[in-house]
Amino acid sequence: MFPVVPERALLELARTEGGPDTLTLLVRDQDTRRLLLLRAVLDAAEAAGPSVCTAAQKARLREDWALLTEADRLPAADARFANPARARLFHPLTGPWARSCLRGLDAAPGPADGERARRLRRDLAHFSAIAAVVAAGAGIPFRTRLTARAGVLALPSLGALHTARSGDVPVDVTCTEGRLVLRQADAPDVTVHLESGVGAWSGALAWTPAHALPGLTRTAPPLPLDDLDPYRELPDGPSHGNLRTPLALDDAERKRWLQAWSGTALALRSGGAQRLAEAGALLRCLVPLETPPDVGTGRGSCSATRREAFGGLLSSTPPDAVTLAATLVHELQHAKLAALSDLVTLHRAGPAARYFAPWRTDPRPYDGLLQGTYSHLAMAAFYQRRALVGGLPDRDWAWAQHARYRAQVGAALPALVGSPDLTVRGRRFVDEMAATHERMAEHPAPRGHVARAQAYVASARALWAQRHASALPPSNG
Repeated sequence: MFPVVPERALLELARTEGGPDTLTLLVRDQDTRRLLLLRAVLDAAEAAGPSVCTAAQKARLREDWALLTEADRLPAADARFANPARARLFHPLTGPWARSCLRGLDAAPGPADGERARRLRRDLAHFSAIAAVVAAGAGIPFRTRLTARAGVLALPSLGALHTARSGDVPVDVTCTEGRLVLRQADAPDVTVHLESGVGAWSGALAWTPAHALPGLTRTAPPLPLDDLDPYRELPDGPSHGNLRTPLALDDAERKRWLQAWSGTALALRSGGAQRLAEAGALLRCLVPLETPPDVGTGRGSCSATRREAFGGLLSSTPPDAVTLAATLVHELQHAKLAALSDLVTLHRAGPAARYFAPWRTDPRPYDGLLQGTYSHLAMAAFYQRRALVGGLPDRDWAWAQHARYRAQVGAALPALVGSPDLTVRGRRFVDEMAATHERMAEHPAPRGHVARAQAYVASARALWAQRHASALPPSNG
C-alpha cells in the first residue's frame, strides 16, 4: 500500500533537498496515512463498548462520516487536493484530534475514566464540527446541532463562536448558499458568511474569524495562521520544553506576523531555490506560540513540529523575515525526515539517551541526534547560500551562522556514521549527509568565524562531558 522510496529520492533527502517528485511522494504518503487514521477512529468507535462510546455517539459518527462522503464526491474547490473534503481532512491539526480520539477509545479502564470520558465526548463531538465545515465548503445545505466546548464553538478554517453561556453549549447550525446561521438559547442568531479559502466573516461580536497569511508565492493559496483550533496545543512532555500556545493573537501580533511573512519567500529563495519549493509543497498551516522568556530579544524565536500534524509548524512571533525563513527551513527538515522514516527504516537504535549534541545540554537518543543533525545540516546549507549572495547587508552574520551550524554537524556526524544500528539504506542516507557536509568546505567561512565556531563546540563538548561523562559513547568522543 505504501510506496517504495527510490534511491534517487533517498539521496536527495539526505542532502536536505528534494525535487518535486520526492516531495510529492512524501506528501501523498502522509495524506494516505491520515485517511487510514480517520478510518481507524471510526472503526475503534464501532468496536468500543457502550461504556466507552454510546450507541448515540456511534450513530452521530456515522452521520458525520456520511456527510463527509457526500462532500468527497464533489469537484475540487482547491487545486492542491482531489476534493474539498480532503482539503479539510488533510489540515495538520486534524491529526492531533484523531490521535486524541484513539487514545480515548483504546485506553484501558483506570482511575482516570471520568476525565477520559469527558475528553472523549468532546473529541467525538469535534468530528461533527469538522464534517459541518467540510459540507459548508462543498456547498451542501444542511441542518445540524453542534456542541461548543467551554463556551467556544470552533469551526476549523472558518473561525469560532463565543457562546453566551460558558461550559458545553448546544448550537444549532443551518447552512444555505454559503451562509451559516448559528443559533443558541438566550442569545441572538449569528450569521456567518463563508469566504473562499480560509475564514468567514460576520458582523456579530461573538464571532472570531480564522486568519490566514497571503500565499507564499503568487499562485499559492492563503496559508492559515491558526490560533483558534482547540487541538493546536503542544502535548506535555520534555520534548517540547516550555513552549506554549497563546489563546489568540491581537492585532499588533498579527501585523508583526504579516510583516515578517511578506519577506519570507525572498529570504527562502536567497538560501536556495529548493527551500522555497519545499515550503510551498509541505507547509499547510502556521500555529503561533507564545515567546518563552528565555528566548531573549533580537532574532530570537522558538518553534516546533508535531509528527502527528504533518504540514503544521508552530512558531513564536518572528522578529523578521530571515528568522522566519530559517525557522521554516529548520522545522520542515524534521517533517521531511519524519515522513521518510515512516517509509524507510533508517536505523534500529534503541531509545537510550547517551549521545552528545552540541545544540543540547542533555544526552540525546540516536534518533534524536539524527533529527537534530539533519536539520542543522540544512541550516548550514541555507546560511552558506545566503552568505554567497553578494550585496546582502547581513552577509557576515550569515557566515557566522553557517560556521556554527557546520561545526555542530561535524561534531555529531561521527556518532551517526559509526553506529552499528544503521540499516543498509540508513547507511546510504547518513553517508550522503556526511558527503554534503564535506562539500561545504569548497566555500569556507572566514577563518575567524570558523575558529569561534570550533571553540564554541569544544566548550560545549567539555561541559557536556563533565555532566554526562558516563553516558558519552566512544564513537561520539
